[in-house]
Amino acid sequence: MISRRNFTKLSVAGLANVPLMPFNHYARPKEQIEVSLFSKHLQFLNYDEMAAAAVEMGFDGLDLTVRPNGHVLPEKVGEDLPKAVAAMKKYGMVPRMMTTNVWDLKDSLQEMVLETAGTLGFTHYRTGWLNYPEDRTITESQALYRQQATALEVLNKKLGLIGCYQNHAGNHVGAPIWDLIPIFEATKNEHIGAQYDIRHAVVEGGNSWELGLRQIKPFIKSLVIKDFKWGQVGGKWKPVNTPLGEGMVDFNRYFSLLKKYKINVPVSLHLEYALGGAEHGATKLSTDKKEVFNRMKKDLIFLKEAWQQAN
Repeated sequence: MISRRNFTKLSVAGLANVPLMPFNHYARPKEQIEVSLFSKHLQFLNYDEMAAAAVEMGFDGLDLTVRPNGHVLPEKVGEDLPKAVAAMKKYGMVPRMMTTNVWDLKDSLQEMVLETAGTLGFTHYRTGWLNYPEDRTITESQALYRQQATALEVLNKKLGLIGCYQNHAGNHVGAPIWDLIPIFEATKNEHIGAQYDIRHAVVEGGNSWELGLRQIKPFIKSLVIKDFKWGQVGGKWKPVNTPLGEGMVDFNRYFSLLKKYKINVPVSLHLEYALGGAEHGATKLSTDKKEVFNRMKKDLIFLKEAWQQAN
């Protein structure tokens, strides 16, 4: 019998001799931007096919889903995460980003996900989302989340990871952006921070999203790129996801501000408009995968060109 921790180490030992990029390699010229594809949109492919497709489309890496219903299931992380990483390295990609449901370290499985990822060379991960329960005040919830964020940062530092909490529209912690500040101010702002999502920021902030960006910018550790517009769905006005450049996000202004603020962090591209099920992480598509790849590549090209053109 071997312990869970030793099993994790044995599972990744064969990959330990593969060179990894420096932890702080994201400081690059403003004319360049490296983009990872959210692997949720490739869950109809196995690890080898996923990595090959991402490289063929021109992506620099993958933001790997390591969560329930993800590319890697948490209960199989010691076995499957090394396989996914091996496939990525086979096609020249370095493991950097992953998306998890990690937040509460009382869950030993969540801790194991981070331990495995740290051993394999990942640097950034998205945490799980938080809500404001009705049975306690928002102030009380924030006090709890401050304690949890501080504890998570300690483990992240030990493992060489940075945890990133995504702002998400709706009744979630971080939807207004401003409410994340008291939580992050309780940390050292080194191994935990925000994954800034411009789509959700514009949904919630309207024309004032720039104020939220100014407030949260010291804590931004990674970025999510996607677009939307308001439309009627079933007689009700709702955010409708769109390809990049076809929605309400002013990417020229946004990218100009990122350059002005010198925010150089990992970037994950999400595609949440109709893609035959790929937008929802489907394992089987209702449309030709070539069309899905074409749409992904089109968004990637738009993103990189918009970044270069922003002043």
